[in-house]
This record gives sequence, structure tokens and C-alpha cells, in this order.
Amino acid sequence: MTADRYIMRAAVEAGVCTLTLDNPERRNAWSVAMEERYFALLDEADADPNVRAIVVTGAGASCCPLIATQRRSETSHAAVIARSGRRPQTYPLGIRKPMVAAINGACAGIGLMQALHCDVRFAARGAKFTTAYARRGLPAEYGSSWLLPRLIGVEHALDLLLSARVVEADEAKALGLVSRVVEPERVLPEAQAYARDLSEHCSPRSMAAIRRQVYGDLSRTFGESMVHTLGLMQELAGN
Repeated sequence: MTADRYIMRAAVEAGVCTLTLDNPERRNAWSVAMEERYFALLDEADADPNVRAIVVTGAGASCCPLIATQRRSETSHAAVIARSGRRPQTYPLGIRKPMVAAINGACAGIGLMQALHCDVRFAARGAKFTTAYARRGLPAEYGSSWLLPRLIGVEHALDLLLSARVVEADEAKALGLVSRVVEPERVLPEAQAYARDLSEHCSPRSMAAIRRQVYGDLSRTFGESMVHTLGLMQELAGN
């Protein structure tokens, strides 16, 4: 089987689409091929009326979801790959369905950013997180210098970016990187149960509107947000 087989699975049950990174040979490390497959599966889930929420996770008890610990040579090579035709790493923020991360292992670099693009994050106790960039001679990449301060504040963001230190799940929760820490064997079931609750009890149109509001408002003034909200209210009332 070739290295560019993406190794990502999708399954839909009870209104929830679970996307699983499953590349044991590289510990689920990110690649351009995996990126294309992931975004394509997000498009399919977004368009599927049977899907109301999305869960993203990694396979295996020790395989690490959303990890991007590439060798320096690979990182340098990736930096010169032409980006024409590639979607931005922030693409998941435009998906209409709520996204839940079930982080069952190490989460680093671009993988950390993909986890942060999910709306709610469950982490297995003992899971480890790092921005990684400063220890590889890189700037804060993939929008991390924009998103991290908005999620956890400037000081915490600079701490994680400047030191590139490893934090475990309990500290990640205290910092605001994740909102739930559960035992490893429960991380995916708990995330799926949360997603099922959204699927069963929340309006898809309302959730889509709220997702657009929250991420859009990160770059709006309060007044602009109020105007945008009025437009969304009219849009929802008219349908």
C-alpha cells in the first residue's frame, strides 16, 4: 500500500460523522495528501444532511491524533511547496457543522492547530501538547500567532509559542486549550456522546449560524457583530 493513501477513515452514526486519522507508520503525522483527504471528508460531512456534528480523532491507544512532528528536512521541504490550489489551514473554521476533537495522544504543530480549529476539545488524561515551532527554528505557523492569543490570552500564548514546552492534558485544560479531560478509553465515546447530544437537540441552522458568528466576530468590532447578528436573525427567520 502506498504512502500517499492518506490513511483516514470516516463513519456516520446517529447524526455524527467520526473522522479518524489512521497512519500508524507515521504516528498519524500530517502530510499534504492527508490534508487534502481531511478537507475533502469535511466537505462531504458538511454537505450530508444526515450529518449534524463532526468528531475528529486519531486511531490506536498510542497513535497520536493530529500530530505533525516532521523531521526538519521534511519541514524545510514543505515550506517551499507551492500553495496554489491548497486550501488554508483554517479551512475547517468555515464548515457549518459543529466540530469536536477527541485527542487521545500527542498533539503538536500543525496538528495542534487542527485540533484548535474544532469547537470543543476532549483530551485523554496524559495526552501531550506542544506548539513545537521555536525548537525547530520556525516562526509561529499555521495561524497560531492569531488564534492562540484569542483562545487562551496573550501571555499563555507567548509562553507556549516561545518555549515550545510540552504540556499535559490537565494543564492544557487549565490554560483553555481543551475543555474536558477524561480517561484515555473514554475520550472518543465522550466526544461522540457530546456530538450526538448536539445532533439530537440543537438546530443545525442555528449551530451553523453560531459558528459563523463566533469565528467571524474574532475579527469584528462589537458594533459590526451586532449588525451581522441582525442579518443572521433575518436570514433564519426568512427560511
